[in-house]
Amino acid sequence: MAKDKIRVRYAPSPTGHLHIGNARTALFNYLFARHNKGTFVLRIEDTDTKRNIADGEKSQLDNLKWLGIDWDEGPDKPGKYGPYRQSERKDIYQPLIQELLDKGLAYESYMTEEELQAQREEQKANGEAPRYIYEYEGMTADQIKASQEEAKAKGLKPVIRIRLPHDKVYEWDDIVKGKVSFNSDTIGGDFVIQKRDGMPTYNFAVVVDDHLMNITHVLRGDDHVANTPKQLAVYDAFGWEAPVFGHMSLIINSETGKKLSKRDESVLQFIEQYRSLGYLPEAMFNFITLLGWSPVGESEIFSQKDFVKMFDPKRLSKSPAAFDGKKLEWINNQYVKSADSDEITDSSLKQLIKAGKIKTDPDTLKIQWVRQLVNLYKRQMSYTGQLAEMAEIFFTEPPMLDEEAKAELADESATIVLEEFAKQAKQLPIFDAVSIQNMIRQIQKDTGVRGRKLYMPIRIATTREMHGPELAPSIELLGRQKVLEHLDKTLAEMKA
Repeated sequence: MAKDKIRVRYAPSPTGHLHIGNARTALFNYLFARHNKGTFVLRIEDTDTKRNIADGEKSQLDNLKWLGIDWDEGPDKPGKYGPYRQSERKDIYQPLIQELLDKGLAYESYMTEEELQAQREEQKANGEAPRYIYEYEGMTADQIKASQEEAKAKGLKPVIRIRLPHDKVYEWDDIVKGKVSFNSDTIGGDFVIQKRDGMPTYNFAVVVDDHLMNITHVLRGDDHVANTPKQLAVYDAFGWEAPVFGHMSLIINSETGKKLSKRDESVLQFIEQYRSLGYLPEAMFNFITLLGWSPVGESEIFSQKDFVKMFDPKRLSKSPAAFDGKKLEWINNQYVKSADSDEITDSSLKQLIKAGKIKTDPDTLKIQWVRQLVNLYKRQMSYTGQLAEMAEIFFTEPPMLDEEAKAELADESATIVLEEFAKQAKQLPIFDAVSIQNMIRQIQKDTGVRGRKLYMPIRIATTREMHGPELAPSIELLGRQKVLEHLDKTLAEMKA
C-alpha cells in the first residue's frame, strides 16, 4: 500500500479467553509494528452479541498485557480512528451499506433460514458445494421490487447481500503463502454483509474498519484465507485499496499432527491456564514467537527486545507450527533458572498457598523458608506450579519405604552410617547445610564408609526419597526434629 507508516491490528472477539493461536496473531502483529516503528492497534470485534462472554474483553486485554504486549490505540487508548469496539461503530457501517444498496452493488434478501437450509441440503444431495443462489435471477427491477414488498408485508426482515461479479478472480500476494487466488464463482455466492438485526457481518465490518483505520498490513491465521476473497470483493465495491495480507500457518498438536482444536483437552491452550500454573510471561512470549517463525541461527532463547530487532515476516513458515508442551517446559525452565530470585519466590509462594501447602499471609520466617526451598528446586523446576508436588516431602508425612529403597539399605554399613548420623545430628550446635555437610564428611572418616554407601542411606533415611535436590540444604530445610523422626522411622523399618 502506498502509505508511509505501517499500521497493523489485532482484532479479537470477546467470545472466549485468550487462546494460544490468538496470542500468536497479536504477538506477530506487535513485533511487526515495533520492528518497523509502526502503530499497533487493538480493536474489539464484538458484533456477534450471542457469543460474547462476560469479561471476554477484559481477559483479552489482561492476558496480552501479562505477555508483555502493549498497543498504541485501542478501547483503553483512544486515538483519532476510534471507536475501537465494533458495537460502537454501527453508525459508521450503516451509511456505507446504504451506499452499496443505492449503487445496486448490494440488495435485500428475504430468503428464510428454512429456505436456505433446504437449498443447502439439495445441493449436498446432488454432490454440489453449498452456495447461495441468487433469489431474483431472471427478474426485472419491477419484479424484484414487488417480491420484496410482498416479503415485507409478511413481516419478514431482510439480510443485505453483496452482489458478486461472475467469474472474477480475486488474488493477492500473501506475505507467507505467496500468490493466492480465488474465482468469485467458488466462494459460496452473494454473501451477507448485514444481518437481520441490523448488525454488519464480520467480512463487511472488518474491511470498513481496516480501511478507515488506515491498516496497511493484515497478519492473521491461515483459517482466514477463505475470508480474504470476500473481503477483497468489499474493497472492490467501494473502490478502496486493500492492505497487504499475510496468513500464518496452522498450529498443530505435535503428538497427533492434527490442527490444535479448543476441544483437544490433551493440550492446555489458553494463556490464563499457563499463568495459573506459574509460567513466566517472558518464556511464553519466547515460545509463542517460535510457533511458525524462525530466527537466523540455532539459538532459541531471546529477549523481547531481541525479537523486535530481528523480526522479519519473510521468516514466517509455510509449514504447520507444532505445539510441543515439552519444549515449552524446557524454555520456561531456562527462564526460571535465570530469573530473579524474588520473582520466582513470589510466584512459588502463590502456588504453595493455592495448593494449601502454606497458609495465606505467611510471616517473614516462612517466606524465607520458601525462598530456600525455591533455591533447592529452581534448576529442575519447569514452572512454579510444580513445586508443591516436587517438594512434597516438606509438607506431608513420608510414605513407607519401597523395595528399591530397602535394597539400598540392606548393606550392614547402612545401619552404622544412620546410627552415627542420628547421634551427631542431635548434638550439632547449628543445624544448617554447612554444618550438616561437614558432619557427613566426619561420619565418612569415623566409619570408613564412602560414596553411594554413605550418601544413599542418609538421603533415603532423612528425606524418605531416593532422588532429590542437593542433600545438605534439603536436610536443613526439613529441620532437625523432622529429620530425627525420619531417621527413627527408617531404622525401625530396617529392623522389622
